[in-house]
Amino acid sequence: MIRSVAGAFAFATVLPVRSSAGVGRGVITALPVVGVALGALAGAVVYASSSAFGAGSALGGGLAVAVLLIATRGLHIDGLSDTADALGCYGPPERALQVMRDGAAGPFGVAAVVTAIVLQTLAFAELGAVAVIVAVTAGRVAAVAACRRSVPAAAGSSLGARAAGTQPPLVVLTWVIAVMALAVAADPRRWQGPLAVLVALGCAAVIVAHCVRRFGGITGDVLGAAIEVTTTVAAVALAIR
Repeated sequence: MIRSVAGAFAFATVLPVRSSAGVGRGVITALPVVGVALGALAGAVVYASSSAFGAGSALGGGLAVAVLLIATRGLHIDGLSDTADALGCYGPPERALQVMRDGAAGPFGVAAVVTAIVLQTLAFAELGAVAVIVAVTAGRVAAVAACRRSVPAAAGSSLGARAAGTQPPLVVLTWVIAVMALAVAADPRRWQGPLAVLVALGCAAVIVAHCVRRFGGITGDVLGAAIEVTTTVAAVALAIR
């Protein structure tokens, strides 16, 4: 398990963690642990910023988002951009996957990235540290769910081939329950946190299912998109008053 956690930090963060664990079942299973650490970092930034700029300042939310982007090397937001461009491409799955792998940001990708960053910035500014941790962790749980058994990899995707179909239903269910339990403490209205997590994970599930139909399976970019969409939706839902 320690090897898998180390591999997850090496894969999904900028930390110079040495690990012999390649991306596969164990590393994907451990991604929510990385989410808790990243969420705690972002939550600490929001908390500290409230003293400098006042509670609810968008500056605090923006700094938290910037820290997350740096800490993850922009890996997931890049996946969101590439996935949005590919979904906006007309043509067969092969053409869409070619657009995804091109790497250049098109109009759909830019719009998706700007929307996610703006919404996360404004939502994080309204949240407490626990709620930020919940939103960021839920994003990584979405990635675990996207790799559940029966979900195929898209043709030609090396990361998709290593990750798709590796997660047993029990692992997915355990992480969903765990993040929902943590979400109870995210808002004075005890029901809001778990409901926000369920809605966010549901949105990610719909997007992943659409990507499977459109591309023939998942890729690493699809996992990044699932993470960013879930984090954004969960943060916005938690910010509702």
